Amino acid sequence: MTEPRWLNAEERRAWLAVLALTTRLPAQLDSVLQRAAKITLFDYHVLAMLSESEGEVLPMSRLAERTNSSLSRLSHVVKKLQERGWVKRASSAEDARVTVVKLLPPGRELLERVAPEHVESVRQELFDGLDEQDAADLARIGRKIVAHAEPTHWIFQDEA
Repeated sequence: MTEPRWLNAEERRAWLAVLALTTRLPAQLDSVLQRAAKITLFDYHVLAMLSESEGEVLPMSRLAERTNSSLSRLSHVVKKLQERGWVKRASSAEDARVTVVKLLPPGRELLERVAPEHVESVRQELFDGLDEQDAADLARIGRKIVAHAEPTHWIFQDEA
Protein backbone atom coordinates (compact mmCIF):
# COMPACT_ATOMS: atom_id res chain seq x y z
CA MET A 1 0.00 0.00 0.00
CA THR A 2 1.35 3.43 -0.90
CA GLU A 3 1.89 6.10 1.65
CA PRO A 4 -0.76 8.89 1.45
CA ARG A 5 0.45 12.16 -0.06
CA TRP A 6 -0.24 14.26 3.04
CA LEU A 7 -0.68 18.00 2.68
CA ASN A 8 2.22 20.16 3.74
CA ALA A 9 1.57 23.13 6.05
CA GLU A 10 0.98 25.64 3.23
CA GLU A 11 -1.29 23.24 1.29
CA ARG A 12 -3.28 22.60 4.47
CA ARG A 13 -3.71 26.35 5.04
CA ALA A 14 -4.85 26.76 1.42
CA TRP A 15 -7.21 23.79 1.68
CA LEU A 16 -8.82 25.07 4.89
CA ALA A 17 -9.27 28.51 3.31
CA VAL A 18 -10.90 26.99 0.20
CA LEU A 19 -13.11 24.78 2.36
CA ALA A 20 -14.20 27.74 4.49
CA LEU A 21 -14.88 29.79 1.35
CA THR A 22 -16.83 27.06 -0.43
CA THR A 23 -19.03 26.37 2.59
CA ARG A 24 -19.48 29.86 4.03
CA LEU A 25 -19.97 31.89 0.83
CA PRO A 26 -22.82 29.83 -0.67
CA ALA A 27 -24.61 29.79 2.69
CA GLN A 28 -24.35 33.58 2.98
CA LEU A 29 -25.54 34.14 -0.59
CA ASP A 30 -28.35 31.62 -0.14
CA SER A 31 -29.56 33.47 2.93
CA VAL A 32 -29.75 36.80 1.08
CA LEU A 33 -31.68 35.24 -1.81
CA GLN A 34 -34.02 33.39 0.56
CA ARG A 35 -34.89 36.67 2.28
CA ALA A 36 -35.21 38.61 -0.99
CA ALA A 37 -37.18 36.12 -3.09
CA LYS A 38 -37.46 32.74 -1.36
CA ILE A 39 -35.03 31.20 -3.85
CA THR A 40 -31.71 29.42 -3.44
CA LEU A 41 -28.37 30.39 -4.92
CA PHE A 42 -28.74 27.45 -7.30
CA ASP A 43 -32.22 28.64 -8.40
CA TYR A 44 -30.74 32.07 -9.07
CA HIS A 45 -27.80 30.57 -10.97
CA VAL A 46 -30.14 28.57 -13.23
CA LEU A 47 -32.20 31.69 -14.01
CA ALA A 48 -29.05 33.80 -14.54
CA MET A 49 -27.49 31.29 -16.95
CA LEU A 50 -30.73 31.27 -18.96
CA SER A 51 -30.82 35.08 -18.99
CA GLU A 52 -27.27 35.20 -20.38
CA SER A 53 -27.94 32.72 -23.18
CA GLU A 54 -29.05 33.55 -26.70
CA GLY A 55 -32.85 33.79 -26.77
CA GLU A 56 -32.85 33.07 -23.02
CA VAL A 57 -33.11 29.36 -23.81
CA LEU A 58 -30.72 26.42 -23.33
CA PRO A 59 -30.88 22.65 -23.75
CA MET A 60 -31.06 20.89 -20.39
CA SER A 61 -27.63 19.32 -20.95
CA ARG A 62 -26.02 22.72 -21.63
CA LEU A 63 -27.83 24.27 -18.66
CA ALA A 64 -26.54 21.45 -16.45
CA GLU A 65 -23.04 22.18 -17.71
CA ARG A 66 -23.44 25.93 -17.10
CA THR A 67 -24.66 25.35 -13.54
CA ASN A 68 -22.15 22.61 -12.71
CA SER A 69 -25.05 20.31 -11.97
CA SER A 70 -26.25 16.81 -12.66
CA LEU A 71 -29.23 16.46 -14.97
CA SER A 72 -31.29 14.93 -12.16
CA ARG A 73 -30.66 17.84 -9.78
CA LEU A 74 -31.31 20.35 -12.55
CA SER A 75 -34.51 18.58 -13.59
CA HIS A 76 -35.85 18.83 -10.04
CA VAL A 77 -35.04 22.55 -9.83
CA VAL A 78 -36.39 23.33 -13.31
CA LYS A 79 -39.65 21.61 -12.33
CA LYS A 80 -39.89 23.86 -9.26
CA LEU A 81 -39.08 26.99 -11.29
CA GLN A 82 -41.61 25.97 -13.93
CA GLU A 83 -44.31 25.54 -11.26
CA ARG A 84 -43.57 29.12 -10.17
CA GLY A 85 -44.03 30.34 -13.76
CA TRP A 86 -40.41 31.48 -14.19
CA VAL A 87 -39.27 28.99 -16.86
CA LYS A 88 -40.82 26.71 -19.43
CA ARG A 89 -39.54 23.28 -20.42
CA ALA A 90 -40.24 22.12 -23.99
CA SER A 91 -38.93 19.99 -26.83
CA SER A 92 -36.34 21.66 -29.04
CA ALA A 93 -37.63 22.93 -32.38
CA GLU A 94 -34.45 21.56 -34.03
CA ASP A 95 -34.45 18.14 -32.36
CA ALA A 96 -37.53 16.79 -30.56
CA ARG A 97 -35.29 14.45 -28.53
CA VAL A 98 -33.71 17.46 -26.83
CA THR A 99 -35.44 19.23 -23.94
CA VAL A 100 -34.84 22.97 -23.69
CA VAL A 101 -35.57 25.40 -20.88
CA LYS A 102 -36.71 28.95 -21.64
CA LEU A 103 -36.69 31.87 -19.22
CA LEU A 104 -40.15 33.45 -19.06
CA PRO A 105 -40.88 37.15 -18.43
CA PRO A 106 -41.79 36.60 -14.73
CA GLY A 107 -38.43 34.82 -14.26
CA ARG A 108 -36.58 37.69 -15.92
CA GLU A 109 -38.50 40.16 -13.74
CA LEU A 110 -37.50 38.21 -10.63
CA LEU A 111 -33.85 38.30 -11.70
CA GLU A 112 -34.00 42.03 -12.39
CA ARG A 113 -35.52 42.59 -8.97
CA VAL A 114 -33.07 40.49 -6.92
CA ALA A 115 -29.88 40.88 -8.99
CA PRO A 116 -28.80 44.19 -7.41
CA GLU A 117 -29.06 42.78 -3.87
CA HIS A 118 -27.41 39.51 -4.92
CA VAL A 119 -24.49 41.26 -6.63
CA GLU A 120 -24.05 43.54 -3.62
CA SER A 121 -23.90 40.49 -1.34
CA VAL A 122 -21.29 38.88 -3.64
CA ARG A 123 -19.31 42.13 -3.52
CA GLN A 124 -19.55 42.38 0.29
CA GLU A 125 -18.80 38.72 0.99
CA LEU A 126 -16.06 38.19 -1.58
CA PHE A 127 -14.64 41.23 -3.34
CA ASP A 128 -14.71 44.01 -0.74
CA GLY A 129 -11.93 42.26 1.17
CA LEU A 130 -9.73 41.98 -1.92
CA ASP A 131 -7.76 44.44 -3.98
CA GLU A 132 -7.62 44.35 -7.78
CA GLN A 133 -4.58 42.06 -7.82
CA ASP A 134 -6.22 39.67 -5.33
CA ALA A 135 -9.31 39.43 -7.58
CA ALA A 136 -7.10 38.74 -10.61
CA ASP A 137 -5.16 36.10 -8.63
CA LEU A 138 -8.40 34.49 -7.45
CA ALA A 139 -9.67 34.28 -11.05
CA ARG A 140 -6.33 32.90 -12.27
CA ILE A 141 -6.09 30.29 -9.52
CA GLY A 142 -9.75 29.27 -9.75
CA ARG A 143 -9.51 28.85 -13.51
CA LYS A 144 -6.29 26.86 -13.12
CA ILE A 145 -7.98 24.48 -10.68
CA VAL A 146 -11.00 24.08 -12.98
CA ALA A 147 -8.75 23.51 -16.02
CA HIS A 148 -6.84 20.78 -14.18
CA ALA A 149 -10.08 19.00 -13.25
CA GLU A 150 -11.97 19.67 -16.48
CA PRO A 151 -9.96 21.20 -19.33
CA THR A 152 -13.04 21.53 -21.57
CA HIS A 153 -15.20 23.30 -18.94
CA TRP A 154 -17.57 25.84 -20.48
CA ILE A 155 -15.82 28.82 -18.86
CA PHE A 156 -12.97 28.30 -21.35
CA GLN A 157 -15.17 28.24 -24.48
CA ASP A 158 -14.89 31.97 -25.18
CA GLU A 159 -11.10 31.67 -25.28
CA ALA A 160 -10.94 29.21 -28.18
